[in-house]
Amino acid sequence: MADESDSGQEKTEQPTPKKLKDAKQKGQVPRSKELNSMTIMVFGAAGLLMMGSFMINHIMTVMQQGFNLSRNEVFDHHALMNKLAEAVSSALTGIGPFLILMTVTAILTPLLIGGWTFSPQAMAFKGDRINPLNGLKRIFSSKGLMELIKAMAKFLVVSLVAVTFLWTRADDFLGLGMQPLSEALTHAGWLAGQSFLVVSSTLILIAAIDVPFQLWDHSQKLKMTLQEVRDELKDTEGKPEIKSKVRQVQQEMAQRRMMEAVPDADVIITNPTHYAVALKYQHEKMAVPIVVASGRDLIALRIREIANQHDIEIFEAPPLARSLYANCKLNQEIPAHLYFAVAQILAFVFQLRAAREQGLEMPERPDPYMPTDEEI
Repeated sequence: MADESDSGQEKTEQPTPKKLKDAKQKGQVPRSKELNSMTIMVFGAAGLLMMGSFMINHIMTVMQQGFNLSRNEVFDHHALMNKLAEAVSSALTGIGPFLILMTVTAILTPLLIGGWTFSPQAMAFKGDRINPLNGLKRIFSSKGLMELIKAMAKFLVVSLVAVTFLWTRADDFLGLGMQPLSEALTHAGWLAGQSFLVVSSTLILIAAIDVPFQLWDHSQKLKMTLQEVRDELKDTEGKPEIKSKVRQVQQEMAQRRMMEAVPDADVIITNPTHYAVALKYQHEKMAVPIVVASGRDLIALRIREIANQHDIEIFEAPPLARSLYANCKLNQEIPAHLYFAVAQILAFVFQLRAAREQGLEMPERPDPYMPTDEEI
């Protein structure tokens, strides 16, 4: 049955990515002691089988060097130190590869479930960890019962397999006493490796049961109530009133930047009062005119006011203004079906500007052509 929170809601929701991340920072990741024991023992047994003869030979060398000392070497301090150094070097050479194998196995095994993690929070002192009552609760909990069942199952399975294997290989073990020392040591190492591998292989079954249980148990512990999910969403994305205020500030900043671009426009196309769109075109830099500002109602009024302050031409073309407002975004090119209408207006604006500067005859005001839906 799912645990219940203080609010009475059941924890029915899967943990969110943030919940999993926070749990990992606290050192709460799925772990299987049975998986760790299995990999170390299986790889240890395989290592003994592969490197057993190699290690036995080096141990024999160390023993021969240690018990084969002349009288002069016994009383020579420097000779004894040299013999000790040689013995240590030979021993490390013999067991070094095996130790490296075990170290690498112990380091890589956590990657199979949970991954590596280092959590200062998990290492911090907590008084409840040394509380006897909490310890008793853990012992008599469902997890404690599972650990007891696993321990008993592991003992029974390992004992059964070990007794069966030793019984079938009893003649080989008893025959070691009839063999020469060097041969007996080598044979004993091989038998020990085989025994170790057979017995440790039984832990694969225990680990195969324990790993899914640990993953399930970890997921159950991190499950959340609907209210916890909602609260986390609020904390992550912000409260509605804060988000609204942020959006308002962003809109004000964007509007301010847009208004600063109006003085650089070539023409303002209006509805005439409800819409206003500011266009800019530089023949050397742009292939198509772009929209530098657009708005409706109060924003449109502000665009017209700035245009009047900077002597920007205002051209009334209601259908074109509405179409530009609906189809164009800031700092983007106008759509292809409006090229001709905008080109007519820009040509008129540039001619008008030249006529005023040179005192020429004023050009005739155009009636921009707007394509029909069929033509678009």
